[in-house]
Amino acid sequence: MKAMVFEKCGLPLKLVSLPIPPLKPGQLLLKVSACGVCRTDLHIIEGDLKEAKLPLVPGHEIVGRVEALAAGEDHKTSPFRIGERVGVPWLGQTCADCRFCLSERENLCDHPKFTGYNLDGGYATHTVADRNYCFRLPDAISDQEAAPLLCAGLIGWRTLKLAGEGKRLGIYGFGAAAHIITQVALFQGREVYAFTRPGDLSGQDYARSLGAIWAGNCDQMPPQKLDAALIFAPAGELVPLALKASEKGASIVCGGIHMSDIPSFPYAALWQERSIKSVANLTRQDAVEFLEIAGRIPVRAKVNLYPLNEANQALSDLKHGRFHGAAVLTMPDPSP
Repeated sequence: MKAMVFEKCGLPLKLVSLPIPPLKPGQLLLKVSACGVCRTDLHIIEGDLKEAKLPLVPGHEIVGRVEALAAGEDHKTSPFRIGERVGVPWLGQTCADCRFCLSERENLCDHPKFTGYNLDGGYATHTVADRNYCFRLPDAISDQEAAPLLCAGLIGWRTLKLAGEGKRLGIYGFGAAAHIITQVALFQGREVYAFTRPGDLSGQDYARSLGAIWAGNCDQMPPQKLDAALIFAPAGELVPLALKASEKGASIVCGGIHMSDIPSFPYAALWQERSIKSVANLTRQDAVEFLEIAGRIPVRAKVNLYPLNEANQALSDLKHGRFHGAAVLTMPDPSP
């Protein structure tokens, strides 16, 4: 199989040939058709997240088809069949035994493993995944459009859930997660207020084209106070700005796995029962809920396609904000 491999910080990913790994009980071999390029991949490759296994095949927004089941398993013992399309998200495995797993909070598992971080991921023509953390995808959504749903969409969904039922929703950082969850929020009857980097007029126009009622710079005040704010940009300085823009009782939800330090701010900005929350990973129930609603809408992800061997370019373009929506790697066909 072909794979883009991360060897250490400071080096670009390297295209190599690897043997297809043997399957353990409960695992699936997937032939990958598409894999999203996520900002978390950047945090891993740039060393912000420091526990990656090395060498590593990154990628945790995987769409593929089942090519093989583990030895001794068949369609009677496995929930998936050969040829079936599945998606693989960031949360790749949990212990199923800690107090968090046993209380339906597996996203906080004490001993988790993550796709494209502790486990090899989808920047490859093939990957191996735990069948318990694979999900059927809506038929109405193509492979390429489905890929960003598996992290940007899922984390966006959990972030939106934690924000509560408020009508006026602010979204800070208008990238992959924002453009997906905007569609969900509008489907739910909410108003979306989009905040971009100062001067990003193109991003603001894009947000309005998706249905945002207002779009402006992240340091501007919206025309009305927000009932909740979702922060997807990894910039801690946005937290005080979101608090200032929010109504009494509002929730500020930080959706990223990594964020720069939050600067100090006066207690008065938090007072009147405003709250600040973070999102950690996802649960399988989140995936079931989100993929069902994504198929009903249906969510349309704006994707920018790159062949597998251009993964470094995709990461660079993501880092420098050279596209709207999400980047997705496509695999060579036929796969060697």
